[in-house]
Amino acid sequence: MNIDFTFSDTIAGYVYAFSPQERWFLLETSDKRKFKVNLIPSTYARGTRNLTEGWQNPGEIDTFLATSGQYVFAYGTFYPNAGQDSATFEAQQLVFPGNAPSAYRHEEQNWWIEQISSIATSYLKWQFNYPQDEINYKNYRTMLHLGGAKKGDYLQETDTISRMVYGFASAYLLTGKEEFLEGAELGTEYLRDHMRFFDQDDDLVYWYHGLKVEGQKETKLLTSEFGDDLDSLPMYEQIYALAGPTQTYRITGDPKIRFDIDKTIDLFEKYFKDHNGEGYFSHLDPISMDAHEESLAHNRARKNWNSVGDHAPAYLINLYLATGEKKHADFLEYTFDTITKYFPDYENSPFVQEKFHEDWSKDQTWGWQQNRAVVGHNLKIAWNLIRQQSLTPKDEYLAFAKKIAELMPAAGSDQQRGGWYDVVERVAKTGGKHQFVWHDRKAWWQQEQAILAYLIMYGVLGDEDYKKYARESAAFYNAFFLDTDDGGVYFNVFSNGMPYLLGTERFKGSHSMSAYHSTELCYLSAVYINLLITKEPTYFYFKPYPGGFKDNILRVSPDILPQGSIYISEVFIDDVPYTNFDAQALTVTLPESDKAVRVKVQISPAK
Repeated sequence: MNIDFTFSDTIAGYVYAFSPQERWFLLETSDKRKFKVNLIPSTYARGTRNLTEGWQNPGEIDTFLATSGQYVFAYGTFYPNAGQDSATFEAQQLVFPGNAPSAYRHEEQNWWIEQISSIATSYLKWQFNYPQDEINYKNYRTMLHLGGAKKGDYLQETDTISRMVYGFASAYLLTGKEEFLEGAELGTEYLRDHMRFFDQDDDLVYWYHGLKVEGQKETKLLTSEFGDDLDSLPMYEQIYALAGPTQTYRITGDPKIRFDIDKTIDLFEKYFKDHNGEGYFSHLDPISMDAHEESLAHNRARKNWNSVGDHAPAYLINLYLATGEKKHADFLEYTFDTITKYFPDYENSPFVQEKFHEDWSKDQTWGWQQNRAVVGHNLKIAWNLIRQQSLTPKDEYLAFAKKIAELMPAAGSDQQRGGWYDVVERVAKTGGKHQFVWHDRKAWWQQEQAILAYLIMYGVLGDEDYKKYARESAAFYNAFFLDTDDGGVYFNVFSNGMPYLLGTERFKGSHSMSAYHSTELCYLSAVYINLLITKEPTYFYFKPYPGGFKDNILRVSPDILPQGSIYISEVFIDDVPYTNFDAQALTVTLPESDKAVRVKVQISPAK
């Protein structure tokens, strides 16, 4: 079929030839396809800019294009060549992620630290009009417009508050700014006071789906209002209610937070766990607390990625980092053993199987998922398997993570434009490709999973392919997802990188979006890049309560990293140098105090 129409698109790749006289250059994509890119008099270039930065002028275009191996995003128009199955591509815009082939701006020591500070500052402004007004969670709203204005629906969802609290706590860990800790602590207190139900008979904690707040009237919503989970108690909502409080607990050791975490885990163990098999059910009937009730319809006696795997990244790894307790390590190991046993399905698809019946037989008829793959969930499994590998090394964890990392670029990424797709058919159909289920757009959270997966795999395993995919993924995200006009990040972009601004996907706050994935990406990218890859010492901040942590021992490891890969190089208590710490164990013995103390810890990579 002859191409007889024009269309705009993006080509991402590495420069390998340049003609300054004829004004063209040759580009090789991630999967080794070659394109000729023509320059026109109006072609302009920009450098990747962080959220806090102004326009980045990279300098002379020719200087960059004359450098073999320079990575670039070329956005322009394909023009048809009459009577041919080909087209001429003319670039209108070039985006350079760094000023040399081996220099990517997102690998600068403070790139992600500045980005998380900007995102957290935006959410403080949008939700509370801070610093003009005090931080008051009665004013929180789930739905935020593109510029941060509230939609006015009076809804407060527990999980979106918790996810925003996670963002504030993570921002404090990297910056030490007091307003972020205040936001985290006040949010945690609000969740406890308004969204929590303590069942004294069962000695368990449940979390409400949310509140409707109208004036002084609060209407508590116990069961989910979200369509897929309507009128049930979904496991993932209970899991994510712990995300923000647990990250805050790492900083403060607040015993009230620990109580809520412990009692919520007891809920998981008593009612959600399959005591006759393995894993955890995804939904419960809110009256009988049984996963087998007919009222649950398509969610009856089901298990899935969220109910089995999401424990680890949402709260459990962070809880283990704070406590070092064996029972939390054992829970993590059980989680990853279950995932490794049941999720691979490589005889049938490059993607994992995500949904199951009670007996672990495949559920390929559920709701929107059917026999479809969420690209980001595969990458999320690889990322977390490598974290767990540093805690309880197993050949099967490593093999599974490597298999995912090997298969995902061809199956789930866009190797012409960069970035990662959303939901695709698990079984290849059209021309050997995995068809898009709804669209070929790219969601912010799925980019996060790819970046973190390949960053930690490169940092731990050192494979050059992992470095390549990490750099390409982070370059696409930072080139196209950052909203440098209004702050925060875009929910979705088109396949070519341009922002998609329709429906709920134009919002900065929704059932699906709060300050979670964007800040988790910042926090862990800073950890993996600085400590494992570029080898730069990094400061982390804590503010423990008196007696908050057992034996007055503060654990400061920023993530589960390979044994001996990092150490404490210096500590300050209330800005005074302090020496009572175990550098290799990554612990600080806190001084006796009747008030919270500010702990600033420099973590350095091992030489």
